[in-house]
Formats: sequence, C-alpha cells, structure tokens
Amino acid sequence: MRKRGRSPVRSTAWSPRRQLRALGYTPSAIDHRLSTGRLHLVRRGIYAVGWPGSTPLRRWSAALLACGEGAALSHQSAAGLWRIGEERSGVVDVSVRRHCDLRLIGIHARSRTSLPTADILTRHGIPVTTPVRTLVDVATELTDNRLERAVNEADKHDLVDPETLRAALDAYAGQPGARRLRTLLDRHTFRLSDSDLEILFRPIAARAGLPPPLSKQWVLGFEVDFHWPSLGLVVETDGLRYHRTPAQQARAARRDQTHTAAGLRTLRFTHYQVKYEPAHVRTILNRTRCLLDP
Repeated sequence: MRKRGRSPVRSTAWSPRRQLRALGYTPSAIDHRLSTGRLHLVRRGIYAVGWPGSTPLRRWSAALLACGEGAALSHQSAAGLWRIGEERSGVVDVSVRRHCDLRLIGIHARSRTSLPTADILTRHGIPVTTPVRTLVDVATELTDNRLERAVNEADKHDLVDPETLRAALDAYAGQPGARRLRTLLDRHTFRLSDSDLEILFRPIAARAGLPPPLSKQWVLGFEVDFHWPSLGLVVETDGLRYHRTPAQQARAARRDQTHTAAGLRTLRFTHYQVKYEPAHVRTILNRTRCLLDP
C-alpha cells in the first residue's frame, strides 16, 4: 500500500509501529518497507526511517519513544545533550513522569512521578530536563572534578551561571544532589565585604611573617586588594573561579600581564579560602615570602 503525496513517515527520524499503524500503514506495508530498506528496525516496535545510521539525537529519540508517554532525557544523557558532560557508554538515561517499571536494554529508565513539568524543556525536538535539574541529578553520580567541570561548562555555554544556579537550588532543598551541588558552589560564590576581608586577611598575612600590606592601592593603573611594595608582591582576592563577563576576564588578564611584565609576583585567593582555609593561605604566603625575601 502506497500513500499518495508525501508519506508522513518520511518526515520522522524514528517511528514506533503504533504511529505507523495510526497513519494507516498495515502490518504488511510495514514489513515491505523493512524488506526494501525504507524502514530499519532499531528495537522492538521502533524503526529508523530512510537510513539506519545512528547519531546521539537519534538514539535519544528512540529511547524516549520506547519509554512512552511522559519520558524525558535526564541525568548524564541530558548532560550530554546540553554539552555539559559525557553520557555513559551504551546507556541512555530517561526519566518517566508516571508509574512504570521499564527494563529495556541500553536504557536506564527512572519512574519520577513528582518531576515537575517546569523541569522539562524541549531541545532539538527532544524532551530533556532543564540545565539546573540536570546538574542537580548528575551531582549524585559524578566525581567532584567532573561535577565542577559540568558547572563550568553550563556557565561557558550560557545555560546558567553559578550565582543563578546557587539561588535556584533553594527550590530543590532536600533533593538528592542539591546539597552536594550547593557545597561545591558555596566554595566559589562565597563573598566577604571589603571590611570583613581586611579584618580576616591581615592577621593571616602577619602570621605568615609579612609586614602590614597596603590595601586597595593602584599599581600600574590597576586597583589591587593588597600590595607589598618592598617585596614586589600583590595579592588579589576577587577570586570567583566561575562567572565573569568577557570584559572582566580580559581586564583581569591584562592586569596580571602588566604586573608580571613589571616584575611583580601576584597571588590569588578566593574569599572562601580566606574565611575557611586560612592555614592554606598562610602557608602559601609564607612560602612566597621566603622566595621574595630569603
């Protein structure tokens, strides 16, 4: 049986048998297209249309069709789609917003009836968890380094910056992954006021054997946090490792280049380190003092 005009099947990368039957294709017509290479069996009831090649988008589409209504790409597969992480080899992660007990080869299907519709977007025609939800989900599975890299990639691709992500986590309180992700972010988004920074940093520098520094000084056209002219040492504590605009990044690079070219040594500490890791800051300052003033 051949439909007149353009066949609806040809406009779809993947088609389940039920969709083909709904379009009017008989079992024999489906079998005929399988035998002539116009349809290619991917898994039971799921067919590739036109050519059998596999791409990530095709694999994900097929997995979602196999899982049925309410299915969305999630966890490490969602991270792969958003380009913030690597998918597990041979496994597609899917969350299904209904009660189910799906056991399908190559698919890790999770029944998540409480997953809000607001946590699902459509990307490249594929339902997928939002970047924030994806990061919360993968925080239960990734190592610290890979999780930090995922947050950086989300920032780099303008999906969500760390400050916005940190604020969004309030809505995920108590959910697996949220606490771990919050701990990671707090280390890098933590900020002290200028006065608190002065109060905390000066005693650390003194215990490292350094003389009192000048603070908020202009050095070669750039304002720095702390400066020891006699040692040629500059300490910056503007250290958010994450989100900066391109203009801010360019200015920071030019400042460091100018200071290095003039023979200055620059150290950078985050506000979190000054507050919660003073022993580390003191050790680095002391070692640097010994190098500059043997």
